[in-house]
Amino acid sequence: MYLYNSATRKKEEFVPHTPGKVAMYTCGPTVYHFAHIGNLRTYIMEDVLEKYLRYVGYDVKRVMNITDVGHLSSDADTGEDKMLKGAKREHKTVMEIAKFYTDAFFSDCDKLAIKRPDVIEPATNCIDEFITMVQGLLDKGYAYIAGGNVYFDTSKLDHYYVFNNFDAEDLAIGVRDSVSEDENKRNKTDFVLWFTKSKFEDQELKWDSPWGVGYPGWHIECSAISIKHNGEYLDIHCGGIDNAFPHHTNEIAQSEAYLGHPWCKFWFHVLHLNTSNGKMSKSKGEFLTVSLLEEKGYDPLAYRLFCLQSHYRKAQEFSYEALDNASAVFTKLIARIASLNENDGDLDEAVIAKYKQQFTDALGNDLNTSLGVTCLYDVLKADTNDKTKLYLLADFDRVLSLNLLEEAKAYREKQNTAPAAESEEDKEIDALVAQRTQARKEKNWAEADRIRDELNARGITVVDTPNGATWHR
Repeated sequence: MYLYNSATRKKEEFVPHTPGKVAMYTCGPTVYHFAHIGNLRTYIMEDVLEKYLRYVGYDVKRVMNITDVGHLSSDADTGEDKMLKGAKREHKTVMEIAKFYTDAFFSDCDKLAIKRPDVIEPATNCIDEFITMVQGLLDKGYAYIAGGNVYFDTSKLDHYYVFNNFDAEDLAIGVRDSVSEDENKRNKTDFVLWFTKSKFEDQELKWDSPWGVGYPGWHIECSAISIKHNGEYLDIHCGGIDNAFPHHTNEIAQSEAYLGHPWCKFWFHVLHLNTSNGKMSKSKGEFLTVSLLEEKGYDPLAYRLFCLQSHYRKAQEFSYEALDNASAVFTKLIARIASLNENDGDLDEAVIAKYKQQFTDALGNDLNTSLGVTCLYDVLKADTNDKTKLYLLADFDRVLSLNLLEEAKAYREKQNTAPAAESEEDKEIDALVAQRTQARKEKNWAEADRIRDELNARGITVVDTPNGATWHR
């Protein structure tokens, strides 16, 4: 398998430290709000990577953190604690916020067929590990105490900028919006390992430490949690491209300083999901969540297919028109699979070998999910029997996770129970769907949403396709 390694900026053969085993780490959510679909694009691609590694025979141990303390609203270790911000917004405790949004995150993952990692570790479970690592960095001379906080000293490193060719001036005050002055720092690039002087009078989560009562910085979490569960050598670290700097850069700095040797071999970064207005975020534009897509009548798996149609190292632009196209493709794909007869013929081993090779060539070349999806269509067009086709579709779906056979079964059952003649109620629903379509053409979104909500209340789901809107109960 060949993967693009963000640290070396080239595609390399993936070879883990221990033959046959993969130690994998993925940055988890900061659970102060719902995940938007841009966040979830990253988790979908990480999910495909993990499943493909298992598909080709690796024993994978995937670890993920839950950030329930310490992530400030600026990556420069400034601003308000995101967890505290969420608690204030909803008049709840920080741990109530963490529990609610952790559950919501994994609910979204279930809808998108994203496998749960082998280890899920909240940061608040690992305070002792953070303190041990911070103390180790102090003992080795890579950290210092100033103004009540413990800082990592980047001047002690031979090479700090791993993912980008930054100059020191790039972090000067005013050059990057996220950087604000911290007079305690010896160097502009230094970062907080532990806060002992809380910036917030009502900071809820604080712990005793050798340096006073405080809480961890964000960056220390992933390093300590990864080392705790995957040991001193990590094969692959995943995350969104926005985490490459400073978060992943700081992880490398502190981990290698603490361990005294190279830490992670491969860095896998997923590019942004954008809208026409730029990078998707929780603070601007419509807050696009899985639940919102469902309210608008979209199957979450259609969004997964939408993501798979693009390469993870290319920024992808979201629009409802693009999602409509993906929904139509998904519906037609399921309908085609539903027409196959599982009792048609015997398994053709030669055909299976041919198309499995095509699939591994696609996914093994820097996780080309678009070509992986194309393999599904090539199988459907193949000169072989239905039994073989269904076997291959199920096999590829171990990685793509579009729930193809389950969706096809549900489609057949729905078709078999559909009424033979259109009822008066059906005609009424058809009229409402037509009114909604007209409202959308006129960009009367409020009226379109009102009709959709009325139909939803009656148990009717509307699916928009390039060939027009369809509906089902």
